[in-house]
Amino acid sequence: MSTEAEFDAFYAATAKRLVATVYAMTGDLAEAEDAVQEAYARAWQRWGRLTQQGDPLPWVRTVASRLAISTWRRTRNRLRAQLRHGPEPDLPGLSEDRVALIAALRELTPDQRRVVVLHHLLDLPVEDVARETGSSSGAVRTRLSRARKLLGAQLGHMDRYDEGVVANG
Repeated sequence: MSTEAEFDAFYAATAKRLVATVYAMTGDLAEAEDAVQEAYARAWQRWGRLTQQGDPLPWVRTVASRLAISTWRRTRNRLRAQLRHGPEPDLPGLSEDRVALIAALRELTPDQRRVVVLHHLLDLPVEDVARETGSSSGAVRTRLSRARKLLGAQLGHMDRYDEGVVANG
């Protein structure tokens, strides 16, 4: 049996029970699954050494338990610090204009959104956007043009030079 097949068989035979074990320790299924997956990833990196030493399950179980406990301790310490120092001050919410812009950007296709962000938000020239996206300059210009039309239609109600937009821009 190949090393990969051996590991896959070990994983299939032990993963479910190990998740249940760590879940019983933490009371958090998502945390248990994350810790177990990380433990198996680490086991794969050391698989040859672990199998030479005998049964790798105790090692994987120990690593998964320690990862879950470590996460639990960090969370507990964060909560203690928050109780000690109080909650973080409220951050101001997004302006209506920003919310509208984000909503409008979500309406674009992924390719259109990418070229708009690269060109308009990062100030990259069309040629650099084309190189980064693996497209021709013409394709980038077409996407930009179509995206601008869609954004204009969705954001037409906003006054571009409104003091709030310029101040928050």
